[in-house]
Amino acid sequence: MSITTVAVNTPFTRQKARELKAGDRVLISGTIYAARDAAHQRIYNIIEQGKPLPFPLEGQIIYYVGPTPAPPGKIIGSAGPTTAYRMDDFTPVLLKMGITATIGKGKRGDKVIQAMKQYTAVYLAALGGGGAILHKCIKAVQTIAFEDLGTEALRKLEVENFPAVVAIDSYGTNLFERKPK
Repeated sequence: MSITTVAVNTPFTRQKARELKAGDRVLISGTIYAARDAAHQRIYNIIEQGKPLPFPLEGQIIYYVGPTPAPPGKIIGSAGPTTAYRMDDFTPVLLKMGITATIGKGKRGDKVIQAMKQYTAVYLAALGGGGAILHKCIKAVQTIAFEDLGTEALRKLEVENFPAVVAIDSYGTNLFERKPK
């Protein structure tokens, strides 16, 4: 398996997701959305109620992060990924509605992997424990919904060369199930 580094810009199309393979390194530039458990529950509830969402889902990337407060002179604090499986109950619906990639750490459940294959999406793994490094790739931050959730509010992030690895591709190839060579 050869590992390549791919520049990914947003919006992130299903065609681009189809081109990525498990193990590829990506450098993401553009807009991504930061949401964790509580924000996912609220987004899901809005979908169930048939109300307008606070951001368009088509071609978007969701980063599972609840950044720490910004220190003086900075736009954001540490911004490392949180465990992805906590969003597994909500992810298939979001993929169906247009999300093409999620970023987190750790494994995903079978329902999510099946939905990724069905809707042509990928799961990207970011460096767990690397929040102090990853925050340097975030160039702008805007809270767009659920401000009452504090660090778990829904945020729009502008990123430049944000590094991640394709942990599960749109064909279901899963790095977490491969044996090391």
